[in-house]
Amino acid sequence: MTTWEYLTTPLLIHNTAAILNNWGKQGWELVQVVPGPEGGLVAYFKRPSGGDQGRGNAGLAAAAEASRQFEGQ
Repeated sequence: MTTWEYLTTPLLIHNTAAILNNWGKQGWELVQVVPGPEGGLVAYFKRPSGGDQGRGNAGLAAAAEASRQFEGQ
């Protein structure tokens, strides 16, 4: 049985394609985009967890990298 890991992230309207491509390159599949609680959009992603022990923090590392990239750091 496949197990999944999930990720949610804000989706900036002016940079949508770059954000989605960034997560897609890291194996994340877009599941849904919904309005955020404070306006804007929130993207929900999933990918197979694969049972790898080292992969558990991969989502956190990817989020940190995306944040640095899109905040211009």
